Amino acid sequence: MNAPGTAIITGAASGIGAEFARQLSAAGHDLLVIDKSRDPLESIAADLAARHSIVVESLVADLSDPIQLRRVEQRVFAIEQPALLINAAGFGTTGRFAEIDVERQIEMINVHVVAGVRLCRAVLPRMVSRDRGGIVNVCSISALTRFPESATYSATKAYMLTFTEILGIELEGTRIRVQALCPGLTRTRFIDTPEMQRFDRHRLPDWMWMDPADVTGASLKALRHGPVRYIPGLANRFYVFVFGNTIAIALLAGYRRARAHLKANVPGFRWLP
Repeated sequence: MNAPGTAIITGAASGIGAEFARQLSAAGHDLLVIDKSRDPLESIAADLAARHSIVVESLVADLSDPIQLRRVEQRVFAIEQPALLINAAGFGTTGRFAEIDVERQIEMINVHVVAGVRLCRAVLPRMVSRDRGGIVNVCSISALTRFPESATYSATKAYMLTFTEILGIELEGTRIRVQALCPGLTRTRFIDTPEMQRFDRHRLPDWMWMDPADVTGASLKALRHGPVRYIPGLANRFYVFVFGNTIAIALLAGYRRARAHLKANVPGFRWLP
C-alpha cells in the first residue's frame, strides 16, 4: 500500500473518514475527499494539503442523491492511479421499521450500498490493470448481530460485508487488497444526531468505545496482510463472539418472543427487562 497514487475517501469531513484522510495524507497519498458537509470538508482538505504538501481535492456531494452520486462516480473513474478507496460515508437511525421514515431508509441504502458498490466498480478496472490497490468498505459489527430498531442499518452493513468478502475471493492471486472493516462503538459524532437521540451512550462502559484513530490505524495495518473481514479491538471481537453466533441469535430471538408473550398475557408483568 506504499505505492504512489490517490486515496479516495467518502465521509471524509468527520469521524472515521476524516481519520483515514489524516493518516493517509501523512503517509504521502494525494487525496480526493468526498462529503456532503462543505465547510468541514474544505477545512480538513486545506489543512492536510498544507500540512503534508500533497494534492487534496474536495468534492461536495450527497451520495444519497443519484445525480450527485453519478458526478462523484465519473470523477473517481477519471483518476488514473487510484491507490485506495475508503467507503466511509454513512449514518444511522433508531426506531422500529414500521414507525420510521421510509424515505430516509432508502437514502441509507443509497449511501451505504449503492454508492459503495458504484465506487468500487469505478476504481477496480484501473486497479486490476495495474495489479495494485486497496479498498476498505466501512461496515459494522451490526452486520453480524440481530438487534431491533436498526433493521436497515444492519442489513446494509451486512450487504457490504458479504459483497466485500466475495470481492476478496474474486481478487485472489492479485495484489489488490480489500477489507470489510467492522468497527463497534467509536468516539465520533455518529450518534449525535436527532435520528439517534434514543441511543444513550452513557449506559455503555468506556472500555467498549474506540477512538477513530485507533480504528483506522488498525484497519490500514490489517489491509496489508490481514483477513478481508476485520474487526478492530478485543472488546468488539468479544461482542461479536457472544452476540453474533447462531446460538446467541436464536436465544435472543426466543427471549424477545417470550417477553412479548408474557407482557401481552400476564397482567402487571414487569420482571424481565
